[in-house]
Amino acid sequence: MNALEIKTNFHHLIDQINNEHLLIKLYRIMEQASSTPEGQLWSRLTEAEKIELLKIEQEVLSDSNLISNEQMQTKHQKWL
Repeated sequence: MNALEIKTNFHHLIDQINNEHLLIKLYRIMEQASSTPEGQLWSRLTEAEKIELLKIEQEVLSDSNLISNEQMQTKHQKWL
C-alpha cells in the first residue's frame, strides 16, 4: 500500500467512527505523532523497551504465529 492508499483508507475508517471519545483519542494520538520528530520516541525508550519492541516485531512477522480466522472465531464464539 502506498501513502495515498493509506491516507484514503484512513479517511474512510475515520468517517465510519461515530464515537466522539474515540475520535478525540485518535485525534490526540495523530496530533502528537505528527508533531514528534522522527526517531524521538525511539530515543526515549530504555534499552529493555527497545529489545522488547524488536522482539515483538519479529513475532508479528513470523508466519508461525498466525492464527486463522476460523480458529479465532471458534476460540471467541461466545463473544461473537
